Amino acid sequence: MVELEKKDIKFIFRKRDEISNKGDFGYVGIMGGCMEYSGAVKLANLSSCALTSGAGVVRLIVPEEIANGVMPYLLEQTLFLMESKNGHMLFNKEKIDSALEKLKAIAIGMGWGKYDDNEKILDYILETKNIPVVIDADGLNTLAIMDKSILNKTKCKVILTPHLKEFERISGYDFQEIKRHPQELAIKFAKEYNVILLLKGHTTTVTDGKITYLIKKGCSGMATAGSGDVLSGILVGILGYNEANVLNIAAGAYLAGLAGELAQEELNDISMKASDTISKIPEAINEIRK
Repeated sequence: MVELEKKDIKFIFRKRDEISNKGDFGYVGIMGGCMEYSGAVKLANLSSCALTSGAGVVRLIVPEEIANGVMPYLLEQTLFLMESKNGHMLFNKEKIDSALEKLKAIAIGMGWGKYDDNEKILDYILETKNIPVVIDADGLNTLAIMDKSILNKTKCKVILTPHLKEFERISGYDFQEIKRHPQELAIKFAKEYNVILLLKGHTTTVTDGKITYLIKKGCSGMATAGSGDVLSGILVGILGYNEANVLNIAAGAYLAGLAGELAQEELNDISMKASDTISKIPEAINEIRK
């Protein structure tokens, strides 16, 4: 296990070639939202976060019934509407195929809610696609009720981003045992299911079962709604122009934590919002580049 330092990830955020275009830095997708948890501003912030972290194009994939709520908050992002009913996504193979066309990576689950079609959508993506998939929030809750053997069969590179309670649900490990031995159990699970596991905590653990990084970045001001979504946005943004490996995922966790620390320094630990962390991503990247 290695504690990650700025010098380890500086090359990931290197200066870009002057002769570049958006396609060089990847099309990425963010799939989430439902009528109950539409969080229009939060979804827009999440997609903006992926752009700020370096992706070339971000496609926000949401149920068609919440489109009017989301659209006013989108500027540089693109919008893909999924067929929906009563405000939640419906399983439709053709729509999923179109939504994921050209994508280098996708993040799934933020504000998704708990619906039967979510399981069908996630299962179809894991069975038929071959791209990095960041699973967070309700995506993790969906995975928790699925047969996890699909993780050993999928061609996708799966990145899971649970906090301790979510890890208990997807792993079946006892919560108190996870608290006592977070790194050991994270490594065990990642190795067994061939995933990259980012286990959130005071010290965040990122492991693929072989290589493990510890990230001691972040602050109490990040204990607010939407901070986990910001992390997912950063991760999928980085995956637009980088390989899905454990170091690049650890770099995303470091960047999120550093941006949060910078936001807290400027504001305070009580008043911080998740969007304040997003606003400090450029400054955090400059700090890492020094």
